[in-house]
Parts: sequence; structure tokens; C-alpha cells
Amino acid sequence: MIKKKKKNNIIDFPPKLSNVEKEIEAIIFAAAEPLDISTIESKISKKSDVEKILKKLQNEYKDRGINLVCISNKWSFRTSAKLSSLMVQEKTVEKKLSRAAIETLSIIVYHQPVTRAEIEEIRGVAFGTNTIEILMELDWVKPGGRKDVPGKPIQYVTTDNFLSHFNLQKLSDLPTVDELGAAGLIDSANIDNAIFGTGKFYKEKQEEKKEDIYSNIDEMLSSTLDKDEQK
Repeated sequence: MIKKKKKNNIIDFPPKLSNVEKEIEAIIFAAAEPLDISTIESKISKKSDVEKILKKLQNEYKDRGINLVCISNKWSFRTSAKLSSLMVQEKTVEKKLSRAAIETLSIIVYHQPVTRAEIEEIRGVAFGTNTIEILMELDWVKPGGRKDVPGKPIQYVTTDNFLSHFNLQKLSDLPTVDELGAAGLIDSANIDNAIFGTGKFYKEKQEEKKEDIYSNIDEMLSSTLDKDEQK
């Protein structure tokens, strides 16, 4: 038994609970939901002033980790509000992205920087509610300045967190249209390469195409000159 000392050195022993008080304590503790006084009265072994006992118990528990509380005339034991932070349970909830969000992310990834209007034009439908906001909340997409056209619309780009999440070093590590076709993810025969990006990645591809064109011209000129010399 714990002894409490007052400032005047008089020892104060915690009061003992009667059998009825113990019954009420046990009934409330075991209950799956808060109980009103009439329900408690129906469960105890003898008639007692239940309300008075409840207030006594409430006072007994006021400085403990568990408190006896009364909400809407119903009584229950609750974790002390002072210790509520210890009872917080963090749980990761996985949610699938909507088709609209996936399509929007794909367009931003391959076309960045791109405006809302451009995304809608490519998708062929208007934006759903909070589609871009969801991607921004995930920190995969962010505003990337304004486009220099009338109205100065905001352009959107991917973030470093997007690269990190998908284990990419740089945007040019993304699969090309040919690679996606080879994997059976798209029908590359019916897809225009141009829809798979503008930005740095696409510029790199365009430069490669230009070099190929010039090399073909050189070959054509060389073959023509050879034929003239043979005549």
C-alpha cells in the first residue's frame, strides 16, 4: 500500500474501496462501451448511491494514467489526456492512384514543363477534382514557373522525390516509346514518338535524329557523284 505524506508530516493512507465500489470499477473497466448509471445499477450486487461512488472513483483516478470520465451521462475509463501522445498509433495506408492521376503524371513526366491546358489537350478530357493537387501532395510534381504566353499559365514539372521514388537517376533513364512497345505496355505502331516528351530527354532524341538525317544526305551525295564519274 502506498503511503502519502502531507506537508505537516501526517501520513495519509489511500482510502480502501468497498465491495460495491470495486464492483462498479470492474463493471466499467470490462464494458465495451460507456455505461449510464441505470445500467451500472442493474449489474451491482446491492442497491447503492452509484452516482456518489462514481464521483469518488473519478477523484481517485484523476492523477493516474487512466481516468474515469463522464461524457453525455455515460461513464468509461480513458487514457489520461496528459499521456495521449504516447497512445498515438501511426499507420501507413496505401491508396491506389486514380487513372486520371496516373495519366496526368505520365504526361507531366514526358512533356514537362507542361500547363494544365496542355495536359487536358493531350488527355482529351477536362481535369478531375484535385488531380494535380494529389500529385503535388505526394511531392512528385511541383510548379515549374509560368509559360510566356497570354495568361501566363503555371507549368508543372517532376521533383527530385519523383526520381527517388521510382529509383531513377535522371529523366533520360525513363523508358522510350520503343522500349515500352517491346515490353508490351503500349502499341508502338500506333503511337507518335513526339508524345513521349519534349524537355531535355526529347531534345536529346531530336538531336540524334538530326545527325542521322545529315549522314543520310552525305551518303546520297556521295553515291550521286560516283555515278556521274562512271558516266
